[in-house]
Amino acid sequence: MAESPRAGELATASPAGRWVLASAVLGSGLAMLDGTIVTVALPHIGADLDVPLSSLQWTLNAYMLTLSSLILLGGGLGDRFGRRRVFLWGVGWFALASMLCGIAPNGPTLIAARALQGVGGALLTPGSLALIQSSFRPRDRARAVGLWSGLGGVATAGGPFLGGWLVDGPGWRWIFLINAPLALLVALLARHVPESRDWDASGRFDVPGALVGALALGSLTFALIDGLLWPALAGVVLAAVFVWRERRTTRPMLPLAIFRSRLFSATNLVTLCLYAALGGIFFLLPTQLQNGLGYDALTAGVASLPTTLLLILLSGPAGELAQRIGPRLPLTVGPLVAAVGLVLLHRVSPGSSYWPDVFPAVVVQGLGISLFVAPLTATVLASVEDRRAGIASGVNNAAARIAQLLAVAALPLLVGLSTDEYRSADTLSAAFGRAVLICAGLMVLGAVVAWWAVPSGLPDRGRARPRCRRHCQVTAPPLEPGGDRERTTDHAVPSENRGDEGWGDGRNE
Repeated sequence: MAESPRAGELATASPAGRWVLASAVLGSGLAMLDGTIVTVALPHIGADLDVPLSSLQWTLNAYMLTLSSLILLGGGLGDRFGRRRVFLWGVGWFALASMLCGIAPNGPTLIAARALQGVGGALLTPGSLALIQSSFRPRDRARAVGLWSGLGGVATAGGPFLGGWLVDGPGWRWIFLINAPLALLVALLARHVPESRDWDASGRFDVPGALVGALALGSLTFALIDGLLWPALAGVVLAAVFVWRERRTTRPMLPLAIFRSRLFSATNLVTLCLYAALGGIFFLLPTQLQNGLGYDALTAGVASLPTTLLLILLSGPAGELAQRIGPRLPLTVGPLVAAVGLVLLHRVSPGSSYWPDVFPAVVVQGLGISLFVAPLTATVLASVEDRRAGIASGVNNAAARIAQLLAVAALPLLVGLSTDEYRSADTLSAAFGRAVLICAGLMVLGAVVAWWAVPSGLPDRGRARPRCRRHCQVTAPPLEPGGDRERTTDHAVPSENRGDEGWGDGRNE
């Protein structure tokens, strides 16, 4: 499909803009939904398949492992072959893997199918955000990203509610089977989305780098779940090999130069802290409500509904607020408010009531999450050039998934929860109380990093670029910095239009 001349010029209020938003939100919502919808079904999966806690952890982490390991590669594929095209590849792959999950006869098969599902998520997740960044005109991007983050956050927070309804109704397998018709709807909507790509992208893909990164994360996850030393050492060595390779190869999966932007690096560090806390609480809260308080699956899902409603109502305005006052305040206040909500969850134990104990905690937590989700995403994208939207969204999504992956693996070990103890109300509740305090501490740490390292104003990366003289419909990409002379291409532009990103770059301060 030829690139649409309207790419980069759409308004959020236009019909074409609504098609892009609907496609991107529903597509990324598939991946986000599956990251959380499974949590409410874990007790039922464990009982039906008769598996220990470690298998339930791998049911979540197999998905997040392949997703976080390959998401950078997915972003690069989109930049090269077309973001819309790779997005649709991911939607199809995700649907097929979901069907395999739904018919899995045992724990190992389910874990393997979940790993395949993560591959599809790695293709569609960065593509959805890159579609928004490349399709909308600069003055509409903050609102578009806010809507994407808010509605995507609804999928994340609404997963336990939908999962509970399906688990108590047709059964836990339907939390996967429902993805097939949703994927078909996304494919139909995406027909109206303009294509975009990075015209400078070329060369081989860094498949070895992706494999080494996956092995490093897998080793660390295995070490945390089973409490073993040797896979932890192997993971550290493999991580060092990954960094070495990315520094040496000419076409890295993770271009380390992107971290020269102080704002980009700081925002991803904040992402690690905040999403580790979210990953931990979304993993343990549904289990605590069911096995600790005796809720059924649907009631456990409904319990977190206030968080969903707050994300719907507040994420869009939060994105616009961050655009007006800068990201520092929302990224500091939001995590602190969420931390208060997590501390309030410490009171949730056997015998607790919903309205005085659970409801205030999830409301305060939802307020905090609503404040930082959209500003966090918008800040990451504003910290790099538009042509790097795919890799930037890939890095940030990878940071979020890695944080959730490690939190799910490490929290049970840190709070003393193992094997079949998650079925004991008293043991689970004691561990849950310790876990929410750890998650609250991670939120506070993220707030401190944001206040210290994130500026009060965003850099202006949306300035107009010169048009290519040979092809009037194509916006010429910025050039690679390379000393006094710029790299010459068919779409060369003057050197003053390049976008260097350095620690001393005043635009990042």
